[in-house]
Amino acid sequence: MVKLSVIVPFYNVQQYAPDTLRSLRANARDDFEFILVDDCSRDETPDILERAARELPGAVHLRHETNGGLATARNTGLDAARGEYLTFLDGDDWLAPGYFGRLVAAIEDLGCDFVRTDHVQCTARARSVHRVPHGRRGVVMNPRDVILPADRSTSVDYAYAWAGIYHRRLADAGLLHFTDGLRTAEDRPWIWRLHREAESFAAVGLLGVFYRRGVASSLTQIGDVRQLDFIKAFDQVVQETAADRDADELLPKAVRTYCAIISHHLGSIERFEPPVARKLKSMSAAALKRMPQGVLDDALDSMDLQRATRLRRLRRRPVSAEVAA
Repeated sequence: MVKLSVIVPFYNVQQYAPDTLRSLRANARDDFEFILVDDCSRDETPDILERAARELPGAVHLRHETNGGLATARNTGLDAARGEYLTFLDGDDWLAPGYFGRLVAAIEDLGCDFVRTDHVQCTARARSVHRVPHGRRGVVMNPRDVILPADRSTSVDYAYAWAGIYHRRLADAGLLHFTDGLRTAEDRPWIWRLHREAESFAAVGLLGVFYRRGVASSLTQIGDVRQLDFIKAFDQVVQETAADRDADELLPKAVRTYCAIISHHLGSIERFEPPVARKLKSMSAAALKRMPQGVLDDALDSMDLQRATRLRRLRRRPVSAEVAA
């Protein structure tokens, strides 16, 4: 039986894929499989992955005929996975040797649905440790209980799918798949659903994932229209949370986070192409009008003056019927 399935999407990462694959080799075990999903790359990535399929123990090579985005590529890997446990890695990141063995040992020792881990963020030559925003380590808890408070960073704000390991029963229950077609923020509805519907989780102080920031091909660097999918993602978070049995308690967190992300993008609007910047403003204004207005009022009252003023001004902006829909 396969103990661990590692799902690794790749898209136009020929510069970084060799490092990723070397780190997978340093984590190989007879009972691990590495599902390498090429999301229709147009550079030399397919050739690199074809070699890896022959040389990397446990490699399974899958290829999309059309580019579907990170969410869809991860879903392809999930559908093919056979492991008792599942985890993710992005095609431009890398791992410490033996990390996956320690990760499997952690979740087996705790016996919970999923475990969240810290990671190392790498920007050029700088390295910084980023922690799961949850103070209790190695303690199994109900993930629903750690969504709040609304005004502080919590585990649902640490949305990195690769920063953890997940029991197969979550996939069988439909909790691990992503919303097909989301080009960015695909992990936001995913992490919220996981915390609302899974039964147990723990955070552990285990370092081993090296997350590469500032990659030129990353959507966060490009600033094109695909970045605006964060609006679809957070609309989904709000809609699904509004249907939850604890909606009155949880919606303030979902709405406040949505507002903070909108404000963040508006605060760095110069990185967007001019037509995209205009669309960002109009779509964000429409999003504010779709939110539960009483909850939105409270969220804006709880924010600092700069962000609240920016969002209130945007809220007053007229919205066309087409954008509002």
